[in-house]
Amino acid sequence: MRLLVLGGTRFLGRHVATAALERGHDVATFTRGVSGEPPEGARALHGDRDDPAALPKALDGWAPELVVDTSCQTRAAARNAADALPGVRGYAFVSSLNAYRDWPPGPVGPEDGQATWDTEDDDYGPIKADAERVLGGAFGGRFLTARAGLIVGPHDPIHRLGWWLDRIARGGRVVVPDALDQPIAVVDARDLADWLVQMAERGQGGAVNTTGPNGMTTYGGLLELCREITGSDADWVPVPEEELLAAGVQPWVHLPLWMPAADAGTAWDVDTTRARRLGLPSRPLRDSVADTWSWQQSSARPPVPPGRDEPGLPADLEAALLAGH
Repeated sequence: MRLLVLGGTRFLGRHVATAALERGHDVATFTRGVSGEPPEGARALHGDRDDPAALPKALDGWAPELVVDTSCQTRAAARNAADALPGVRGYAFVSSLNAYRDWPPGPVGPEDGQATWDTEDDDYGPIKADAERVLGGAFGGRFLTARAGLIVGPHDPIHRLGWWLDRIARGGRVVVPDALDQPIAVVDARDLADWLVQMAERGQGGAVNTTGPNGMTTYGGLLELCREITGSDADWVPVPEEELLAAGVQPWVHLPLWMPAADAGTAWDVDTTRARRLGLPSRPLRDSVADTWSWQQSSARPPVPPGRDEPGLPADLEAALLAGH
């Protein structure tokens, strides 16, 4: 079938395009054309999603039957997609757990019992929630919204896991939060991508929390995998939360994937029963980490997308913290 990826050249979208090609679809990607080319075999369509004329012009009569939307960042983008693609048989949309009003800190229960944002401000969560309503209203039971959590894997330009791999590979004494037993859950982009294509093929509808299963690992377990896979001699230096915050360490940014205890205690408690029932896989975390490291060793690191913070603990801040321990 003809499958359109809104996105398709960067991270999750690239894996979606690859999965769709492998499943035998005629694939096109629609991007602004600034982040590279799609996988070989996919046709590259270009335009600005915020321009209502751009997508119809780019399609030029090529009528997609399926859509996987990985790039909706504005309310206009959602409205324009709804207007331009009325005849599709299945529309799988990548939303976020941030669409929920109370995440973080959560917990997040079954999808139907959790309230999403209904405000008009331009924060990430409310925009995703509004896009869900707009697209859901247009496509009805053919519309699936995947409320994604933390996505990892090769081609990740956000570089959160990647920063830890790079830092741990350098070895020596490494500042880590004194919270190594905190739970954490991730989904591999390749698992999510293939599943999204399958959901679009089936015309599956509804909301689904798409992250890894509860209890899959801990913060410390993830860092241990990074140490093992990079062959590092890194020595953890756990620093208490209050000391990190007092020193100006920004949670999630300076120490990627770290949340203060008040949020972390429930933020990773996400009900994924529906995702598991619909077949969302969860490959071994070791494979995700190893494949990410292998990709980093063999490819140039892409730039962090506009509007995203550069992850990682500044060297001078780490040195100051190490000096006190």
